Amino acid sequence: MIKNLKYKSLFFGLTITATAFAGNPERAGQAGASQLLINPYARNSGMVGSNSAKVRGLEAQFLNIAGTAFTRKTEVIINRANWLQGTDIFINTFGLTQGIGETSTIGFGVMSINAGKIDITTEEQPEGGLGTYSPTFYNISMSYAKMFSDNIFGGINVKLISEQIPNVAARGIALDAGIQYHTGKYDHIHIGIALKNWGPKMTYRGDGLSRQARVNYGNNYELTVNNRSSAFELPALVNIGSSYDWYLIKDSTGVSKKHRITFNGTFTSNSFTYDNFLFGVEYGWKDMLMLRGGYMYEKGITSETERRTAFTGPALGATFEVPFNEKKSTIGLDYSYRFTNPFGGSHTFGLRLNL
Repeated sequence: MIKNLKYKSLFFGLTITATAFAGNPERAGQAGASQLLINPYARNSGMVGSNSAKVRGLEAQFLNIAGTAFTRKTEVIINRANWLQGTDIFINTFGLTQGIGETSTIGFGVMSINAGKIDITTEEQPEGGLGTYSPTFYNISMSYAKMFSDNIFGGINVKLISEQIPNVAARGIALDAGIQYHTGKYDHIHIGIALKNWGPKMTYRGDGLSRQARVNYGNNYELTVNNRSSAFELPALVNIGSSYDWYLIKDSTGVSKKHRITFNGTFTSNSFTYDNFLFGVEYGWKDMLMLRGGYMYEKGITSETERRTAFTGPALGATFEVPFNEKKSTIGLDYSYRFTNPFGGSHTFGLRLNL
């Protein structure tokens, strides 16, 4: 009992601390590494990330790292997203989680953004004709999570961040931490809190920041001038979420999980823009067929003149997952779609193996 009280006190302490991370629209655009805010997973994005209190497996690396503790064997996920269709930006995600012992789980994930090719221009040739270059963005996550009791799960995630164009790069490190608490007669009530993207400032460095200049001081001298890049902060945020499972049919045990409806809600407190209110619902039939939808609300999102994001709010998604051997290993196909204006929305496809 004393141990459980200790973890509950820690949970509510983090909740109170999270109130210090109030949304600050006046600082919008001042943070960098904004790819850390992109949800690359199909199941999560189908509910706009509202399931932070119940998310499980590798996808929990994005919303609440504590959820990776539910992987007891091996889970592998591959996702590909057509981000803002029409921009030719594609996001590829790969990773796995592996249970260790009876209570611990380690995870590894990679998110790569393919932003296509961009024409090289100079002051002398602003129209290009010098070839093209491809910017690269990588987030590499390494996580550890643990089941502290039957109800309390916690985890920590370390992310290596890389942004690069020819001769200029910025690299950094960020930390995520999260807790989930599950309770109720049928383990149907879920609460979670997570701190994301906490880390030191990043700075661009490289030969691409240097240029040749002539100095007239008696004679003309040609010098190499180094332009110094200002440091930028990471987009830190806090997720506070809750979920409730409603089972539609009862059997001799009091409840049947054949038909399930889960209601999700998450409040995201951003450090550099408006706060987000995320809502989602998921219907599950035998954990084989899942249909989901969600809505993201922030100030001004319903107005084309005031909205600060391409996303208009709604999202939809579906999963089909079946067992394929005697060990009850499963293979699942995931899909999600987020509505945008402009562009043609964002499509995400996923393949999941639970071994």
